[in-house]
Amino acid sequence: MQYDVVILGSGPAGLGAAVYAKRAMLSCLVLEKKSMSGGQIADTGEVDNYLGLPGLDGFSLAQKFREHAERLEVPFSRCEIVSVKKNSDGFLLEAKDGTCYAAKTVVVATGARHRLLGVSGEKELTGAGVSYCATCDGAFFRGKEVAVVGGGDVALSDALYLARMAQKVYLIHRRDTLRGSRHLQQQVLSNERITFLPNTIVTQILGDGRVSGVQMENKRDGALQTLSVDGVFIAVGMEPETAFLGELVQKDSSGYLVAGEDAVTSVPGLFAVGDARTKRLRQVVTAVSDGANAIASAEEYLLNQD
Repeated sequence: MQYDVVILGSGPAGLGAAVYAKRAMLSCLVLEKKSMSGGQIADTGEVDNYLGLPGLDGFSLAQKFREHAERLEVPFSRCEIVSVKKNSDGFLLEAKDGTCYAAKTVVVATGARHRLLGVSGEKELTGAGVSYCATCDGAFFRGKEVAVVGGGDVALSDALYLARMAQKVYLIHRRDTLRGSRHLQQQVLSNERITFLPNTIVTQILGDGRVSGVQMENKRDGALQTLSVDGVFIAVGMEPETAFLGELVQKDSSGYLVAGEDAVTSVPGLFAVGDARTKRLRQVVTAVSDGANAIASAEEYLLNQD
């Protein structure tokens, strides 16, 4: 069977695309790598900025997205796609187990993964004080003390954002100087609520069910220090899940698929949404809208093929 659209990924962008595809009466299939839908939000303790559903935890929001798709009888299949090839009829997608799928169009909603520090306590306390999104979770740390790990533009922006609500922000960076733009550096270094800790690495995140602090090592003298904080925001970069596409489609220098708000990529019929594509704001609300835009573009593409 050849589907009108095969959607790779079942996060907010992929599920948004699935709902719109069904409503457009397109034959569709969602292929998901993980056993649970929702993408990154499924691991988020609380989502307080999704319109109309304040205070809902990420897992519950992810379930609502999935239930909406299931109510429309969207078909799902669990597999990992390892290659996508374009042919005269559309696309051929090969899964890790050897199964192949045929599609007239493809929506890539595979997202991106946060680079991890790889230290003890990080995975265990993710969603319980460890966060990778200051704009998502910052409001939960009003009046508290937090740490931001990183030295680029994202880390600096996160520190400034958190300084608006947190009592104290520690910016921990492994180098002696920050890597972000000079404008952001000046703002960070002049902010009384932000303390810059250079030449410092986090060796362990502490806490029993909830973050209580971090253990740090000074790179110059090897001295260890424990810092009491209520939250740790990790901003050491992202890695898009797009390697399986090889050289098929245009990517930027970081591996993100080059696509605008219409989700159109360099390959006709292949659309990129959510955290897999180049975009300014990576939030649940923009991911869902990406899915809708991708199906609108796919409908137009399919119409022109007839």
